Amino acid sequence: MAPLNAKDIEKLTPPSFASTQVAAVSEEPPKASPPPFPEGGLQGWLTLIGSYTNAFGVYQDFYIREYLNHFTPEKIGWIGGIQLFLVFSMGLMTGPLFDRGYFVLLHALALFTLSVTQANQYYQIILSQGVCFGLASGLTYVPTLTVVSHYFQRRRPLAMGVVAAGSALGAVLHPIMLNKLFNNPRIGFHIGVRISAALNVFLLIIACLITRTRLPPQKDKRPPPIGSFFRDTPYAIFILGMVLVFFGLFFPIFYIQIDSITHNVDRELSFYALSILNAASIFGRTVPSLFAPKLGVFNLFLFFTLGSGIILLCMIALKDAVGVVLLSVFYGFFSGAGTITLIRSIGSFARSLDELGARIGVVFAFCGKATYCIPITGALLGSQLHWTRAILFAGITLIASIVILLIPRYILGRRRNTQKV
Repeated sequence: MAPLNAKDIEKLTPPSFASTQVAAVSEEPPKASPPPFPEGGLQGWLTLIGSYTNAFGVYQDFYIREYLNHFTPEKIGWIGGIQLFLVFSMGLMTGPLFDRGYFVLLHALALFTLSVTQANQYYQIILSQGVCFGLASGLTYVPTLTVVSHYFQRRRPLAMGVVAAGSALGAVLHPIMLNKLFNNPRIGFHIGVRISAALNVFLLIIACLITRTRLPPQKDKRPPPIGSFFRDTPYAIFILGMVLVFFGLFFPIFYIQIDSITHNVDRELSFYALSILNAASIFGRTVPSLFAPKLGVFNLFLFFTLGSGIILLCMIALKDAVGVVLLSVFYGFFSGAGTITLIRSIGSFARSLDELGARIGVVFAFCGKATYCIPITGALLGSQLHWTRAILFAGITLIASIVILLIPRYILGRRRNTQKV
């Protein structure tokens, strides 16, 4: 098949690790025609309810300064590293399960996140927050994003924009809530985590009750030939570049709060640093879509990834409140834009709609392994918090990824005979 052109890619389903074909499979020939997209409706809009929060930076700060202060940042980094690894790596499993009709079951299995409330020791936090919460997030992440495509085609960009904005909004509010709870002497860590877990469970129950798939399960669908993807040279090189991207991408998200506090920035403002970063990402996840048709989504991805690396290196000069705010705003915008354009950039390699989800899943499975670099940056920080060497490692790897990613960008441009890749 011929590669998809830019117009086709615009119509591809947004963030999804699984192929979500809209054709219902009939058991008897001829195959049934795909049912028309409702473009919303009550059930369709209800699928937009729900968001994911990114608040581990609050935990990282609290663990280093208070709860696990007798452990090194390297060991504490394993908690978040394992969590992110499971979130990104489970797409290859949850995607096919979603296609086969197990959407509600995946959400129900995620309800065991309350186990984190009983953690008192390091190994318990590793198991509960690293493993259990990572598994729970991985079980719900892919299906929740994918199910929206069942209800929207013409309005799909709007629907996914709502989902992306909701995710970022949750990531703004959740860190504020956690900071207020953890630093309240009448509430503290354990009760604060229970409140947070109860809120997450409440939202998951709502998702289980009101979110439904529309299309019949595709249980007879043959899996795409994943092995052949690696014979696609630009795609294989792209995966290598993305591993380097993930080496540095999460450093500010995990460490911006503790970095601010250790540099004697106003404590109250430091508690809001992560929320400011996530608030800026709301605009980063929506604004670039306006320019993608004219500039090319892959080109935008390279630009925002390079910008993220340069801004990350600026953390070395972080010394006051103005610096914290500026860095949080710019990194939030650029990293948010990079995340959205990344998904659509992977679609540039798809030769048919059937393999789109699998290609996304393979990329993120490798990227998930790269999140193990979080303990590496923790080791570079050390117990004395040597920020310069850790920031240089994260920033340089992020910028170095551009050198590798320019190769598949060049090949795709030659294939399509256009610079708007």
